[in-house]
Amino acid sequence: MRSSSTLATILTLKQSGENNRTVTLLTPADGIVWATLYGGPKSRLRSLVSPFNSGTVWLYRDETKNSCKLTDFDVKSYHPSFRENLFKTYAASFASEILIKSRCAGSPEQAFYLLNGLLDGMEKSTENNSRLGLVRFLWRYTGLLGTRPDVHLCCQCGKSLTEEPYAAYIETENGLVCSDCLPPLPQGSSGRIMLSGASITYLQAVATLEPKEVRKIIIGERTLAELKDFCYFLIQNACGTRFLSLESGIAVL
Repeated sequence: MRSSSTLATILTLKQSGENNRTVTLLTPADGIVWATLYGGPKSRLRSLVSPFNSGTVWLYRDETKNSCKLTDFDVKSYHPSFRENLFKTYAASFASEILIKSRCAGSPEQAFYLLNGLLDGMEKSTENNSRLGLVRFLWRYTGLLGTRPDVHLCCQCGKSLTEEPYAAYIETENGLVCSDCLPPLPQGSSGRIMLSGASITYLQAVATLEPKEVRKIIIGERTLAELKDFCYFLIQNACGTRFLSLESGIAVL
């Protein structure tokens, strides 16, 4: 039996019995951790342990019973605007589900800081900027998973895509091809996704520039919609699973 403390972000809460809850935590050292929160509605901890709150958590582990109890939580980061904005709530749930189902891509520390960067960024942003923040999170996370396609060079001829007016993502190649290498699309096939030059340039920037520099870049609604569809497709393909938060919030996300 031992007590320990760690940085943590609350991902989900699930009722367990009449007064207890099972808490899913994201930690930088151990990744996803499950713990039990004891206490009824009037418990001080119950009001602190809310989804997406982040800070220092104290855990008590009993190895003989294979149990983990959450005993205290010093919250450093709240996200009150999430309660007033459906997109932010669904986006945070979507990102959390991705980390849980992909087991933090095997890199819990990087996943921890990526998620908290998204949560804290959305708290300070408008809904429209938060939508772009989610796209950046997804693009960076596919890099963490090792499945992000190269958007700098044509995967067939090696030509730079920087000046290309458009390119196509070929699923079987997990890469982009330039206009010169773009093969005819077989009748009835839907195996490629078209990306405009603006989308390619933005993804290149996210992959190479500092986050504060990327946040200064302004893109149009059409480009945002294109990037969203592309990144949603990539993350679902990479994880090979359905995301309940995405399906339930599709009208919002």
